[in-house]
Amino acid sequence: MEITPETLEWRDAYKLLVGSILPRPIAFVSTMDENGTVNAAPFSFFTAICADPMLICFSPMRRGTDGAKKDTLVNIESTGQFVVNIVSERIAEQMNECAIEFAPEIDEMEEAGLTKEPSLKVKAPRIKESLVHLECELHQVLDFGDTPGAGSLVIGRVVLVHVNDELFEHGRINTAKLQPVGRMAGNLFTDPMAKTFEMIRKTEKR
Repeated sequence: MEITPETLEWRDAYKLLVGSILPRPIAFVSTMDENGTVNAAPFSFFTAICADPMLICFSPMRRGTDGAKKDTLVNIESTGQFVVNIVSERIAEQMNECAIEFAPEIDEMEEAGLTKEPSLKVKAPRIKESLVHLECELHQVLDFGDTPGAGSLVIGRVVLVHVNDELFEHGRINTAKLQPVGRMAGNLFTDPMAKTFEMIRKTEKR
């Protein structure tokens, strides 16, 4: 089957993306607006870019109802700062609660029963229950349309990394102890540690 994206309604195109690009890590992004109101929301279009400089990115899509920017993007554009909190299995339910489209004045962390922890280099708080936090300053925002289904690419420069002491072993994060949650299609999520296998990266053809 061949499908031309331009022939699809955006929701159908979205289903193709999330059904084929998986599992996807989740950026649980905490921000603060200029008045000090905290916002927290999950985004599964999320990945690393490079290590030097340490850059990461995530993509908040426009609201499906009116094409408006989501509160997370509005806050980042106004303050230039945010925190990516990595989602472990133990906070999956609270993360899912924060996916609700609350009004801008509602503090999602309070609604979900999550604890604010001060960041050290940015004003937006961290989510204490998360085991890894990436404090970020905005590097660049690229916008791709302003209608439902459109989105933006938010590139952040990581200025400080917090890792729970129990996870950090010999300069690495122990994935089994982190228990990260990945997003699948529809309402499905996955624990990447449920089935893993090792392959040593080859340096030459033998």
